[in-house]
Amino acid sequence: MRFRLFLFSFLSLALLFTPSAQASIGVGVGTGRIQLEEELKPGILYQLPSISVINTGDEAGEYILDVSFRENQSEMRPNVDWFTYKPEKFSLEPGEGKIVEVTLTLPVKTVPGDYFAFLEARPIATSNNPSGASIGVAAASKLYFTIAPANTWEGFYYRALSLWNKYQPIPQIITGTFSFLIIIKIVRNFISLDISLKKRTKKNTFTTDKKNDEE
Repeated sequence: MRFRLFLFSFLSLALLFTPSAQASIGVGVGTGRIQLEEELKPGILYQLPSISVINTGDEAGEYILDVSFRENQSEMRPNVDWFTYKPEKFSLEPGEGKIVEVTLTLPVKTVPGDYFAFLEARPIATSNNPSGASIGVAAASKLYFTIAPANTWEGFYYRALSLWNKYQPIPQIITGTFSFLIIIKIVRNFISLDISLKKRTKKNTFTTDKKNDEE
């Protein structure tokens, strides 16, 4: 009897002092993929599709939208400074959402080609973690777009440059071999010209000597 009473008291105290479940931190985005079909032009400002950010956790927090990339992506990386957000920072209660406007501003001198980036929503602070330390939660929309060359010649130049970078070191070997052959040809032409000049000089000297003998 005493044992049962002790066990009941112990379980009651354990339940009394058991901490409640920790609040979860969450984030979601309403758009998983943004593919811009139109080729973009350098120097132009573009309004991208808006992204809805949702607090999927049960704790209030402060959120931002930012840019991130794949570790070894084949596409080029846009500069993070090309993107602006409205609002830049915002607070969300649990279950609340916010629509963020995204603007992409391309510099005049922009390398054409295919680009990729994650538009990543993440909390930077919560009600239980005001400093934002060790918050590793994020959700992202995949952004794909292509920048066209400003003119035809620029297009040829950057196409050749991209092929050069893609197939290295083969282009370097070909260029080195081609340069070596050109140097050999120049040297051979120089030697042939030098021999020809010497023969011509010798012939002129012989002709002059012959005329002097006849006189």
